Amino acid sequence: MDPPPPQAPVTIADVAKRAGVGVGTVSRVLNESPQVRPSTRERVEAAIVELDFRPSPAARSLSLGRTHSVGVVVPLVTSPSAMQRLGGFISVMTTSTYDVVLFDVEQPSRGDEHLRRLSHGGGADGVLLVSLRPSDEQVERFVASRTPVVLLDGAHPRLAHVTIDDVEGGRLAARHLLDLGHRRIAYVGDAPTGFGWESHRRTGYEQALRAAGVEPEPGLAREGVHARAVAQAQTAELLALPDPPTAVFAASDTQALGVLAAARQAGVPGPGGLSVIGFDDVEVAEVAGLTTVRQPLRDSGVRAAELLLELVAGRDVGARHEVLPLEVVVRGTTGPPAAA
Repeated sequence: MDPPPPQAPVTIADVAKRAGVGVGTVSRVLNESPQVRPSTRERVEAAIVELDFRPSPAARSLSLGRTHSVGVVVPLVTSPSAMQRLGGFISVMTTSTYDVVLFDVEQPSRGDEHLRRLSHGGGADGVLLVSLRPSDEQVERFVASRTPVVLLDGAHPRLAHVTIDDVEGGRLAARHLLDLGHRRIAYVGDAPTGFGWESHRRTGYEQALRAAGVEPEPGLAREGVHARAVAQAQTAELLALPDPPTAVFAASDTQALGVLAAARQAGVPGPGGLSVIGFDDVEVAEVAGLTTVRQPLRDSGVRAAELLLELVAGRDVGARHEVLPLEVVVRGTTGPPAAA
């Protein structure tokens, strides 16, 4: 005796027919829409049980307009600080049902392109912007498309964001060097690229110098591409001055390592001949014995992920602003100037 032919799977149309409603009504019941009368909802739910209807997860995602992914837009993704932030973010997202799609940005125009795509709706269920300051127009597009957005190392009054105070970080670095007795303190940092965050640490450094009665000298500041080799070349120029600096504040640990390399190459002993303080406290900073301004990189990624998941789940966190703490971690690259 031949086995009975396999039964066709129950469809949403079968449920609609059994309940005496339209397919759209069944879809609204499945998606827990409040726009269904209780009596109609009961009929549909009874039909689902009677027919043992099991909606496809993929179809349900499409009906909800969900992609089960979040987009992450980040400049300089291979930099140590960005990698540590992303490590914290991904450690949380791997415990969720969302995939992470990464968009690397090398120039501001590329960031605009990614933001435009993600703000059209449907591209991702949520978006994390790292070290970017979206314009009012870009924010308005995200709001209009109802796409949840969290900023990490960036701020906007209409969006939830997790930041540090970069200006205060610059002040902390300069104060540490001033307290050691340094007065000729150079700055090595990033040239403006259009992202908008490059000058804040320099601003804090200059404020601290002026507060101590030291006028910042333009000739002791160097800005360029964010790279160790560039910082090394800039420091070589500083050390070749007739009256070289006794200390350098580098706006990142990557650049601080370039400063240290230039000092070694020039035969300038540290920290007496040249004190160096960095910023970030990436993993290699401890290995190098680098004094630095520590920011909680991994923790910031964790907190940004938690905020984004709250938003994607439909919870209203508003424009929550969380400022994470900074601290100076003193290691072996700073000390009093030799003359002192």
